[in-house]
Amino acid sequence: MDNPQSGGFEGWTILFDLDGTLVDTAPDLLGALNHVLTGMGLAAVALDAVAEMIGHGARAMIESGLRTQGAALTATDMDAAFERFIAYYVAHISAGSRPFDGAIDALDMLREAGATLAVCTNKRQDLSERLLEALGLADQFDVIFGADRATNRKPHADHVLETITAACGDPARALFVGDSRTDERAARNAGLPFVFVTFGYEAETPEAIAADVTISHYAQLVSALSGLKDQAVASPRGR
Repeated sequence: MDNPQSGGFEGWTILFDLDGTLVDTAPDLLGALNHVLTGMGLAAVALDAVAEMIGHGARAMIESGLRTQGAALTATDMDAAFERFIAYYVAHISAGSRPFDGAIDALDMLREAGATLAVCTNKRQDLSERLLEALGLADQFDVIFGADRATNRKPHADHVLETITAACGDPARALFVGDSRTDERAARNAGLPFVFVTFGYEAETPEAIAADVTISHYAQLVSALSGLKDQAVASPRGR
């Protein structure tokens, strides 16, 4: 991995999605979903049946799991299923979840180069903090901004811009890293360049996502961000 010059990211805010971008949370989210389904007498599901719902929240995952078996719940039963999901997930939040290969090294390099790092996630605030703390990653970030902290969650621009404000950053000097169409739209809506990571949970192809830069490993991230930063400095975006 190329090492940027010291201070190369001073004054820049780098936003990261969480699930599927920083951390492979699929094992524990799937475990919580299957706990709910089997508790209802339904069959457990495989990851590929619900992977695209990761990042859309627990209710979306539950609904997706139910659809695979032609089942549905009333609003009251869905609330109960949601609470069972969350209780199980909290108890097993880092049982199988791990940072993606190279993520910690990349975060260290960006911080050493002066970047402000932030998490902008559609995961709930308390769950985001709990997960990052359990994995020893919380101290890497100046701001953790969950869905329930935002006026409007991703893909709305509010979530991105409010995260930048909380980090005392400037939208004209900010970059976004994510693994989904939701992240891409959030970045575009806020006017930020977007780096797409291919190792997450998005069903659409990298060609369809059409990010500013696509990477397949964290070893490529710092160079990708450096290039986008240089382009932004050379051609400032209108506001």
